[in-house]
Amino acid sequence: MSKVLVIDGNAIVHRAFYAMPSFTTKDGFPTNAIYGFFSMLIKSLDNYKPEYLIIAFDTPEPTFRDKIYKEYRTQRPEPKQELKQQFEPIKSGLKHANIGYIEFPGYEADDIIGSLTAKLSKDNKIIVVTGDKDILQLVNENTVVVLPKIGLSKTEEFNPDKVRSLLGVKPEMVADYKAIAGDQSDNYKGAAGIGPKTAVELLSQFKTVENLLSNTDQIKNERIRKIIEQNKDNILLGKQLSVIKKDLKLDFSLNKFNTKDINVAGLINFFEQYSMKSLIKRLKSLSIINQQTAKIESKEQQGSLF
Repeated sequence: MSKVLVIDGNAIVHRAFYAMPSFTTKDGFPTNAIYGFFSMLIKSLDNYKPEYLIIAFDTPEPTFRDKIYKEYRTQRPEPKQELKQQFEPIKSGLKHANIGYIEFPGYEADDIIGSLTAKLSKDNKIIVVTGDKDILQLVNENTVVVLPKIGLSKTEEFNPDKVRSLLGVKPEMVADYKAIAGDQSDNYKGAAGIGPKTAVELLSQFKTVENLLSNTDQIKNERIRKIIEQNKDNILLGKQLSVIKKDLKLDFSLNKFNTKDINVAGLINFFEQYSMKSLIKRLKSLSIINQQTAKIESKEQQGSLF
């Protein structure tokens, strides 16, 4: 099996911005998210040595979830200008490196990742690097999710058993779990008064939200039964919002994302623009692309790198 590394671009950029200290170029342009994103990218390439690398990004357009529920994520503060400014340079750096990224208007990076894993996980080992626990619902025998634990320096891998240990439910029940317990970060209610523990207990009996709502007469606790019946619409809405799409018609060829095609010289040039010398050193040490690095260093010695 080939290994495919999929990076949740928006989640890692946001994580990098808040995890890294605030620093800028000489002319005052913020670079902490740029540095943190590419630091995590290099670390992931080094750790997993994938044959393929794909980045997924959100787009500015309203998503189908915004259209379904106007209050979706409205409680989240507007991203800081210093964060917004760094997205285009990051995408420019990926282009310099010939690293492909995918965007799909009207859908989130989660949905791109869900559709990629559905398409590729039968024949490939998928490693998803994200800061978003929603993506745990995509974990299966051939798909692991990697979440940063402390800033960007430490990570934790989740296989199906690890997901169940963390949440109490199987990966395929994560959306149902969120639908019942609610999700403050996405701003939907679930069944008010039902916490994570009870949500897990209900799903251990009924398996899905749909089965639960069709068989409320089998809920022994009268208080819980009433809460579920009174919050049916909220639960169904939560399920609709929390399920990651797996059927986007992505027009792509996996061969275009081969790590052998990473333009190391282009990425070094990009890092030099932002005075990121430590990233250049780490990039050159990567075994996954050291053959290209050797060629680059040979050209440097001849004075003809660029």
